[in-house]
Amino acid sequence: MTIRNLDDLLAEGVSGRRVLVRADLNVPLDKQTGKITDDGRIRAVLPTLTALTGAGAKVVVFSHLGRPKGAPDPQFSLRPVAARLGELLGAQVRFAEDTVGESARSTVDALADGEVALLENLRFNSGETSKDEAERGAFADQLAALGEAYVDDAFGAVHRKHASVFDVPARLPHVAGRLVLREVEVLAKLTGEPERPYVVVLGGSKVSDKLAVIEALLPKVDRLLIGGGMCFTFLKAQGHEVGTSLLEEEMVETCRGLLERADGKIVLPVDVVAADAFAPDAAHDTVRADAIPSHRLGLDIGPETVAGFAAALADAKTIFWNGPMGVFEMAAFANGTRGVAEAITKADAFSVVGGGDSAAAVRALGLDESSFGHISTGGGASLEYLEGKTLPGIAALED
Repeated sequence: MTIRNLDDLLAEGVSGRRVLVRADLNVPLDKQTGKITDDGRIRAVLPTLTALTGAGAKVVVFSHLGRPKGAPDPQFSLRPVAARLGELLGAQVRFAEDTVGESARSTVDALADGEVALLENLRFNSGETSKDEAERGAFADQLAALGEAYVDDAFGAVHRKHASVFDVPARLPHVAGRLVLREVEVLAKLTGEPERPYVVVLGGSKVSDKLAVIEALLPKVDRLLIGGGMCFTFLKAQGHEVGTSLLEEEMVETCRGLLERADGKIVLPVDVVAADAFAPDAAHDTVRADAIPSHRLGLDIGPETVAGFAAALADAKTIFWNGPMGVFEMAAFANGTRGVAEAITKADAFSVVGGGDSAAAVRALGLDESSFGHISTGGGASLEYLEGKTLPGIAALED
């Protein structure tokens, strides 16, 4: 795989040129105030943007946010992102009120060398996500007309065959940005010959979401630790009562088969924090994983499991973690995620946090981001890479 990167573009000279940067600025917003609650993805694209502005490029950033239905929707506007991006860059970011219309064209035309513009949400145009190649291509033509070169720095979107990710690079000279290059280099280490022991920690709600990556990783890892809501389907497969815990009944047989093939590699919780209800103030206590009361649901792994997972991580040399161990957004059920995350930081290992809720948990729990080897910005993209899938956005950058 040969991908040109940002340094190649900079070496050719970008001063005075309009450079399109596909970023992943899909940040969480507070529903009441509209304020950004986690700016991690905005910070992640700064190295690419500052390199381009410092070299005198006219930078045109575009991104999606949320899941609007192919038409403008104020709750998904990127306007607050433009304000925060400007604060972080220490310079005004011009904001276009559409994606490829009059506002976008006039905003881009007004850019001086070293300035940045942000277009409105790409998904306000149905062509961005269309499965119709002609519709998608027409939108890509309009986007490409705004620039003279294309940089993909949106790793969180490279697994999507969308106009801004897949079709625009076919129309312009294209390179990978700093973030995308780093993500690919890191994940390539995990799929190549990782230093052993290689331990993977998976959490999150559903086995079905992680089945493909479990099957891909099982032959390659030394230990696979499973927590979060998905663990209850595995516990059910072992014949245990799981009460009203999250359960994918249709996946029980699949989990039973995985356990039989795993040759002892899969490690499940031995205790869980069980509650009367899914609520931050629900009555709860720690119970054995094979003795969950029928009227209760598990919302976190228990302290004995945390200790066991920490022991399984202690001698690891390579660690990949994707998915929280419990409902970390509620303080009563955050100890499992915090404990496992802290154990990962203490291991003398190359550790990768696989984006999504795991990255959000690191920041929400106030953990030191620098104590992890790499925190990915793309949960779904990183999983699909580890599954061995071709990622459309990466394929589009190959020469």
